[in-house]
Amino acid sequence: MTQGAGQGPETERTATLRDFRVPAYVNEAGQYAPSIPADTVAPVTEGFPEGYTPTQRDLPVINRGDTLQVPVEPTAAPEPQTATGSGPLYVVGDVHGFLDDLTHALQEQGLIDADGHWCAGTTRLWFLGDFTDRGPDGIGVIDLVMRLSAEAAAAGGYCKALMGNHELLLLGAKRFGDTPVNSGAGTATFQAGWLLNGGQKTDMDRLQDHHLQWMARLDAIEEVDGYLLVHSDTTAYLDYGDSIEAVNDTVRETLTRNDADEVWDLFRKFTKRFSFRDEGGADAARSLLDTYGGTRIVHGHSPIPYLLGEVGSEEGDESTGPQVEGPHIYADGLAIAMDGGVTMAGKLLVQQLPLDI
Repeated sequence: MTQGAGQGPETERTATLRDFRVPAYVNEAGQYAPSIPADTVAPVTEGFPEGYTPTQRDLPVINRGDTLQVPVEPTAAPEPQTATGSGPLYVVGDVHGFLDDLTHALQEQGLIDADGHWCAGTTRLWFLGDFTDRGPDGIGVIDLVMRLSAEAAAAGGYCKALMGNHELLLLGAKRFGDTPVNSGAGTATFQAGWLLNGGQKTDMDRLQDHHLQWMARLDAIEEVDGYLLVHSDTTAYLDYGDSIEAVNDTVRETLTRNDADEVWDLFRKFTKRFSFRDEGGADAARSLLDTYGGTRIVHGHSPIPYLLGEVGSEEGDESTGPQVEGPHIYADGLAIAMDGGVTMAGKLLVQQLPLDI
């Protein structure tokens, strides 16, 4: 297996503003906070289930004029397809435990019925990762995706999912707990990182072996109909192989070896973001497309409110910006962002490809 092939441009930047729960150990300075204060995780709020850590959903943004959002209108159920043909292609952005939002969005697109069962025939559905953390029912989300995978396959379609950084984080928290790992900038633990990033006690309590096995087998990258599907808007995938098969094999082998430091390094790299934003972003996108194929990258991970512009960070700043209405196209049209910021001032996006623009 060839690793480290085709290193990407050095364009990684990670947000560190207080409203955006990213690990302190992947900020621009590369410093890790060795201990997490007791007040890092917000206290349980009245009206939420026990063990749920509420997170802010009204993220203020300032609009940028050099980017494009595609409004999403509710659509009818996908056209029936023949058993031997390929049905329409849909992608789903980050869910983060918001099961009700996901169910509603899938029903709006005609992919599941009123009882939550697959009704889209040979449609192909891809989830871009990050099923848990921050929201109230991450395990419920995983259970739904697993069930829809079986139901879609029986109908001649499919429902598949990619590995997100929060899947790696939950796997690490369950496997390694408070075991110290080498973060490259001090001592870290998966348990601390999971809590810092919105880990929910209710999810951990309900996590079972079949959930862990399912997450550990997810692919990291795929190409479908000319779209390169990834979770993170980063060039770090290039560190794990020079083909889609090589990257997916390397990620699975890393998880199989069950080495805490190796899994931490994988998580750290998948947490990087914003490679395709700003100057040099289109070149970074091309580096992935040239290596793995496809004509456009479709990703989650970085919420569209952050890709659209500046985020208010002053204490007490309650200003609000434009609501996310659809996918965000940028990097000279080479990248499509699908994380609508369901935990922020956005929505959970389910979108048919190609986009009608």
